[in-house]
Amino acid sequence: MNPETPLNDYLVISRGHWDNAKTKEQIDTAITDFYAWLYAHIDAGRMRAGSRLGTEGASVSKAGVVTDGPFGEAKEVVGGYWFVSARSLQEAAELLSHSPTLQCGLRYEVRPLESRACTASDLTNETPPR
Repeated sequence: MNPETPLNDYLVISRGHWDNAKTKEQIDTAITDFYAWLYAHIDAGRMRAGSRLGTEGASVSKAGVVTDGPFGEAKEVVGGYWFVSARSLQEAAELLSHSPTLQCGLRYEVRPLESRACTASDLTNETPPR
């Protein structure tokens, strides 16, 4: 990758549950190591902080119906989010592959952020299949 390639921003979504085979001490160590790893990357300008997500929430549908969570299957729990700046999706994924929490059951979804507004005529992830 060319060092002159501009940086892009990526949303990182933390998913999953802690591995039941890991001890509380192993998970606590992974969490401590994760925050040291995260803040080192934030200090270096490769990541930006996000937030853990609370357990409460609401779901709003087309009909204007508001319901309480949970919102998906338990195996799809979203625990939090943050941001990565990288020159490609592959570079972002490689950076994230070194996270200490991956060894304890969590996984990450990495998505590029789109800077342009959505329109009805553009083919996007929101366009319904025809």
